[in-house]
Amino acid sequence: MGIVIAVISGKGGVGKTTATANLGLGIAMNDEKVVLVDFDIGQRNLDMILGLENRVVYDMVQVMDGEANLKQALIKSKVSTNLSFLAASQTKDKTVLDSQRVKELLDELKSEFDYVILDAPAGIESGYEHTIEFADAAIIVVNPEVSSIRDADRAIGILDSKSQKVKDGQEVVKYLIINRIVASMVQSGEMLNSEDILEILNIKLLGKVPEDKGVIDASNQGKPIILNEKSVAGQAYQRIAKRICGQTVKMEDIESENKGLMKKLKGMFQ
Repeated sequence: MGIVIAVISGKGGVGKTTATANLGLGIAMNDEKVVLVDFDIGQRNLDMILGLENRVVYDMVQVMDGEANLKQALIKSKVSTNLSFLAASQTKDKTVLDSQRVKELLDELKSEFDYVILDAPAGIESGYEHTIEFADAAIIVVNPEVSSIRDADRAIGILDSKSQKVKDGQEVVKYLIINRIVASMVQSGEMLNSEDILEILNIKLLGKVPEDKGVIDASNQGKPIILNEKSVAGQAYQRIAKRICGQTVKMEDIESENKGLMKKLKGMFQ
C-alpha cells in the first residue's frame, strides 16, 4: 500500500501547488510510482502547472460519483511514465466531498501507487479538512513571513484535530518546506530565518527553496521547474524529492547572502 501525503498551507499564494507538482515529478524521477490528486475543487490549477489541462476528460468527483472509473480519469504525465494525475472538478464546489467516498478513492489509489500526493486547497474550510482527514503525512509549505507562519500554525492545529490517524491514536508525520527565500531579505531581517520558523512551528524541516523568477515562467509553460537543472529552485526540489524517497541529502544553506562569494574564494585557494 502506498503512502498518502497532503501538501498544505495556511494561506494561498505561498507556492503550495507549484511545490506539489515539482515534488510529485521529482519523486517519480526517483523510480517511484506517484499520483497527484488536485483537491482544490472549483479552482484547479495543478493541471496547468503539469501541462495537462487539455487532457482532462474526467475528474475526481466524477470518479466518486461513478460517472467514470479511475483508469479513465487518471492522466499520464508527458515527461515521466511514473507520474499520473487526477484532476479536480471546476464545476462543483467543496461541499460535494464526502469522507467515506474520499477514503474509498484514496484506498484505491494506495493500492496502485507508492505515493499519493494531495494538493490541498488553501485555508481551512471543508475541502481542506477532507484532504487531510486520511493523510499519513503532511508537508506544510510556508513563505518566511509572519502571516504565512501564523496561518500555517492554525492549519497544523486543524490537521492534528481532524486527522483519522490521530483519532486512532497514531501520529501524522509533518514536514516543513520554506519556499521563496530571498537571502538578502533574511539577512536584513525583512524575512524570518529558518531557525525562527522551526521554533514557532516545531516540525521537521524537509527543505528550503530559494526565490526563482523562472518558476512563474515554467508554471505558465506547463513545465515544472524541477526539469530545469540550472534553476536554483529546481535543484532545491530535486534535493527535497530525494529526501522524501529516503536518501540522505545535505541541507543546503540558501539563506546566507555571501554563500556564492565564499564558494568562489574557496575555489581560488584549492
